[in-house]
Amino acid sequence: MPAPVVLVAEELSPAAIAQLESEFELRQVDGSDRAALLAAITDVDAVIVRSATRIDAEALEHATRLSVVARAGVGLDNVDVAAATKAGVMVVNAPSSNIVSAAEHAVALLLSLARNVPQAMASLTAGEWKRSKFTGTELAGKTAGILGLGRIGALVAQRLAAFGMNVIAYDPYVPAARAGQAGTRLVSLEELLAEADFISVHLPRNAETIGLLGDRELRLVKPGVRIVNAARGGIVDEDALALALKEGRVAGAGLDVYATEPPAGSPLFGFGNVVVTPHLGASTHEAQEKAGVQVAKSVRLALAGEFVPDAVNVQGGTVDEDVKPGLPLAEKLGRIFTALAGGLAARLEVEVRGEIAVSDVRVLQLAALKGVFARVVEDAVTYVNAPLLATERGLEVSLVTESESPDWRNLVTLRGTMADGQVVSVSGTLTGQRQLPKLVAINGFDIEIGLAEHMVFLTYTDRPGIVGVVGQILGSEGINIAGMQVSRDARGGHALIVLTVDSAIPPLVLDDIISTIGAVVGRTVDIEDDD
Repeated sequence: MPAPVVLVAEELSPAAIAQLESEFELRQVDGSDRAALLAAITDVDAVIVRSATRIDAEALEHATRLSVVARAGVGLDNVDVAAATKAGVMVVNAPSSNIVSAAEHAVALLLSLARNVPQAMASLTAGEWKRSKFTGTELAGKTAGILGLGRIGALVAQRLAAFGMNVIAYDPYVPAARAGQAGTRLVSLEELLAEADFISVHLPRNAETIGLLGDRELRLVKPGVRIVNAARGGIVDEDALALALKEGRVAGAGLDVYATEPPAGSPLFGFGNVVVTPHLGASTHEAQEKAGVQVAKSVRLALAGEFVPDAVNVQGGTVDEDVKPGLPLAEKLGRIFTALAGGLAARLEVEVRGEIAVSDVRVLQLAALKGVFARVVEDAVTYVNAPLLATERGLEVSLVTESESPDWRNLVTLRGTMADGQVVSVSGTLTGQRQLPKLVAINGFDIEIGLAEHMVFLTYTDRPGIVGVVGQILGSEGINIAGMQVSRDARGGHALIVLTVDSAIPPLVLDDIISTIGAVVGRTVDIEDDD
C-alpha cells in the first residue's frame, strides 16, 4: 500500500520535515501561488500551511483525497474551518506553540517602557547623549496587573513576580486557588485599575472584551500607569488610550496588536512614550519550530486514524447519528449557562434524558463544555481541549443519563453549582422534523422559545406593565423583538422574560432596562450560529 501523501505548502522546520519524511511521501508547493496550489492539492492526504496559503471551499473542492489541513501556528484565519468540516476534513493547529514567545514579548514591551529603551536608542544613534532625559523606573516593588490569567497571562505573571513585583489579576473565570498557584491575587477590574503600576492584557477578543479598557476605565487608573497589550487588538480602545496619554493619566504604552492590522495612521504613533511592534508575539525561531513539530505530530496521528489532541473540528471519532443534532444544542446551552452564571461554576452536571440517552452521549458533555468556555478563554475551544480547560480551572464535570423524559422526547440540561452555593440551570431540546433547538427551562422557570443569535434574560418581581416597558426601551433604540416568553414562579413572585432580538443589545441599553424595571438579573447572550 503506497504511503499517504503530505503536501507542504510553506516552509517548515527541519525537525518537522524529518518527522514526516519517515512515514509519508512529501511534496512541496508554493502555497501563495494559487494555480500551483490547486493543481498540487488534488491527490494528497494532508496539507500543511502557515499564514500565506489559503485553504477555502474552492481548494477543498479540488482536494478529493484530503483528510487533514494542518496550520503550523495558532490562528486559522486562512482556513475555512466550516467548509472543511462539511467536507469531512480534519483541521488542526498548534495552539500552544507560541505561548512562551508571546509571554516573553509582553515582558519585553513592559521592560522597554520602564527603561525607555527604544527612545534612548533612537536618541543615541541620532548623535545625542541625553542620559537624564531617559531616566526610567524599577519594576521591583511595583504592582503588575494582569488582565486575563490564561496560559500566557499566567506565564507573564510568573516572570513579573521574579522581578520582585506584586502581581494581581482580573479574570472572572479563574478560581482563586488557581490564581494563587500562579502567584497572583484575584481582584475586580476596578481594583486592578486603581492599584496597578503596570497593566498587561492577555484576554481573548470577543463581545465582552472589545473596548474593555475604554475612556471610563482609563479615568480610573493609577496615575502614571503603563499599559501593555500583546494579546488582541481592540481590547484597549486606541482613541481613549491616546487621550489618556495626551492628558498624562497614562505614562506610557506598549502595543504589539491593533484594532486594524496593519494600523494605518494610528493616533498612538505620535507619542514618544509609546513602544510599538508589528504583531511579533509569535515571531521567534523557537515558536516556529514548535509549531512545525506539533502539526507534524498531529498529521501523523490523524492519518493513522488515532486521537488528535489539537483537532479544532469534530472529525476525530465516530458520533452516533441520533446524537449529532444535539451537538449544537449542547454547545449553545453552554454559552447561555456561562452568561447566566456570570462566572465559572465549581461543579457542572450535564444531564441527558430521553431516547437519545441509550446512545453514547459523552460527546454532548464535550459540546456543553465547549460552549461553557467559548467566551472564557483566549484560545479556540475544541471538543478535545475542553476537558483540559475544565481540569485546569478546577471545574468538576459529571454526565448523567436517564432514558425517561416525561415532558420532552429528548432533553439536555446543564446544572451548575457556583462557589457560593447558588445553582444555575438551563435546559433545551430539539423539536420537529427539522430538529430545531429550543430553550425549555431556565433556573426552574418553564419556558419554550427557539434559540437565536441574540437573546436577553431578565428576572424581576412579577407585576403589570413590565413587558411594555421593556418593549418601549428596545423600540426607542431601534432593536426589534423577534420572540418573547414570560414565566413566573408565583403570582407576584419572581418572573422571567426571555427575548430573542434581531441585533445585539448594547450594555448601556441593558443597564437602562435593568434599572428601569428593577431587574434582579439581566443578561444578554450572543450565540454564534454554528450550523
